[in-house]
Amino acid sequence: MRMNVRNVASLLSVSEKTVYRWVADKKIPAFRIGDQVRFSRGEIIEWASANRVPVSPSISLEPDSETLPLPTLAGALELGGIFFHVEASDRDSALRSIVRALRLPREVDPDLVYEMLRVREEMTSTGVGNGIATPHPRSPLLLHVDEPSVTLCLLEESVEFGALDGIPVFALFTILSATARAHLHLLSRIAFALRDPDVQAAIHERASRETLLFEIRRVENGLPVPDGPQSLRGKA
Repeated sequence: MRMNVRNVASLLSVSEKTVYRWVADKKIPAFRIGDQVRFSRGEIIEWASANRVPVSPSISLEPDSETLPLPTLAGALELGGIFFHVEASDRDSALRSIVRALRLPREVDPDLVYEMLRVREEMTSTGVGNGIATPHPRSPLLLHVDEPSVTLCLLEESVEFGALDGIPVFALFTILSATARAHLHLLSRIAFALRDPDVQAAIHERASRETLLFEIRRVENGLPVPDGPQSLRGKA
């Protein structure tokens, strides 16, 4: 989630003048959109913790996240895109190719995203079996994204990914989200969709974008609507 100077000053219990001084001295993580200074809530949380800056108890919360609409998997895929014939020779080159395919905001450093994906895989493989993986940043809150998205990359050749079943990976779903709530929601929807044999078949056959989205919508239409506001991008 993006924050402005006033938000940061309130959460850190300091004056706005202090925040501006920290920005000028490059002591606090910040970025600019035009002439406006903006911050990532996740980066502020980590910075405050590392620098032992006293914070408001609400710093650990995701404001408004409980009232924001949750995305559908199909809608998130439409936003993130489906890419075919992606070149890769091993796990790390696959992650590099994924980052090139991601529709990242201009203020997001692609090298940082790659490193986040690589570090996550070093912890434990995101290979979920049957040639499919769900690489994602360990800390979804670090990304300056306004709307959650999922990108599906279908590799030209399968690569070893350390999956528990030992099967090389060729299909990779990557989630970008500014909140843990939306991240976990999409991760659970991917896991549910992958249980469907027709979805699995469409992925393994490298079916068209239209077919893949149709199968995912079909599965999602059988799921209960999340509590709260209507999901993003309408019904599944």
